[in-house]
Amino acid sequence: MTRSVAAKTISRRTLLRGTGAAIALPFLEAMLPQRAWAAPGSKPPVRMAFLMVPNGMHMPDWTPGEEGALKQLPPTLEVLKDHRERFNILTGLTLDGARAHGDGGGDHARANAAFLTGAHPRKTDGADIHNGVSVDQVAAEAIGDQTRFASLELGLEGSSQSGNCDSGYSCAYSSNLSWRGPTTPVAKEVDPASVFDRLFGQRSQVTKKVTDPRAKYRASVLDSVIEEAQSLQRQLGADDKRKLDEYLYAVREVEQRLGSSETLSAPDIDLSNFPRPAGVPASMEEHAKLMLDMLALAFQTDSTRVITFAFTNEGSNRGYPEIEVPEGHHDLSHHGGSTEKQSKVAKINRHHIGMFKHLLDRLSSTKEGPDTLLENCMVLYGSGISDGDKHNHNDLPILLAGSAGGKLRTGRHLRYPNETPLCSLYVWMLQRMGVRTDQFGDANGTIAKLA
Repeated sequence: MTRSVAAKTISRRTLLRGTGAAIALPFLEAMLPQRAWAAPGSKPPVRMAFLMVPNGMHMPDWTPGEEGALKQLPPTLEVLKDHRERFNILTGLTLDGARAHGDGGGDHARANAAFLTGAHPRKTDGADIHNGVSVDQVAAEAIGDQTRFASLELGLEGSSQSGNCDSGYSCAYSSNLSWRGPTTPVAKEVDPASVFDRLFGQRSQVTKKVTDPRAKYRASVLDSVIEEAQSLQRQLGADDKRKLDEYLYAVREVEQRLGSSETLSAPDIDLSNFPRPAGVPASMEEHAKLMLDMLALAFQTDSTRVITFAFTNEGSNRGYPEIEVPEGHHDLSHHGGSTEKQSKVAKINRHHIGMFKHLLDRLSSTKEGPDTLLENCMVLYGSGISDGDKHNHNDLPILLAGSAGGKLRTGRHLRYPNETPLCSLYVWMLQRMGVRTDQFGDANGTIAKLA
């Protein structure tokens, strides 16, 4: 690759600073010495993200018909056809920690608690919760000191730390993916405005009415750093100038969407005296896209290399009237063989995958060095339940996107022997992040076929 000529090398830690704002920069060629693209260890860092969807999957519409190259995508994944060469589907993986093991009901809580830990959570709805450490936090502990944030925990529904949410299991299990320790779940951030402020600078937290949205009193973070941005651009080569322009445009676009999303509307209801829930859009799809855009920005700026994201809490009974499925998702997942209910579950699955496509679009269109941001990521999408009616925890729906910095061969359907631990995949991912381990959860080795 021919590198653009810049006036001088700039630090990877350079920030654009303004009043109340500090904007991290994307990966620029000027951040490396001349000819550094060919130097050992000079490649952009590898990142990992884990995205969870609840209540299992309509597996007949998820699983590819043949092993090997993804020539024909199944119905649920058809929307990802443009990214077919950028991900793998892994079948045969099992989450044994989510099984009852004599504890009776509670598969949803166990599935969520075990999804990233591989542990079997203690059955309790009291203060004596006990789970395992999640894979994201193992990575964060090992490499988190290299970035502004060791990890980010995101989602569309809030976390709870107490209460009985599933057959005697604490709500802490069903609403927290990330666990720093066996008794310490890490709550999700669900407000996109708060995530934006964490990434780009703290702003006033004054309570505003619906008729006075945040956009009217929060100055643009880009406006506050524009002089520094213009000064920096004069030091950059043509490719870096283009890359910086694209990045600043993406930040501005997210900022503008945050402002427009902070207005509620409801016919025949006077909302003028009700505070807006801090920036959370009324539309789930817009909420998800804003959060996923900021996931991409966090990776692009190397603000963190470890992120978890939950579409909803496990066992969620949210309806989806926006896609003409008003019935509760959890209720539908207990379909009892009903063709109508299964078709509606499949429709919800496709809706979620459509939002996931938005993330793949962003990551794959963002250049980073000679590659794209997606090529330097490992993005796992899946669930700790396969068939929601049977509450199966084997043969899970797992998709792994990205190339892990060239260490992951994609575009395939990989079948593993039944009962292969999902955690063996996590061992492989941890190793790609530079964590020296052969064990995690219930796995005592790594998974094959990925390289």
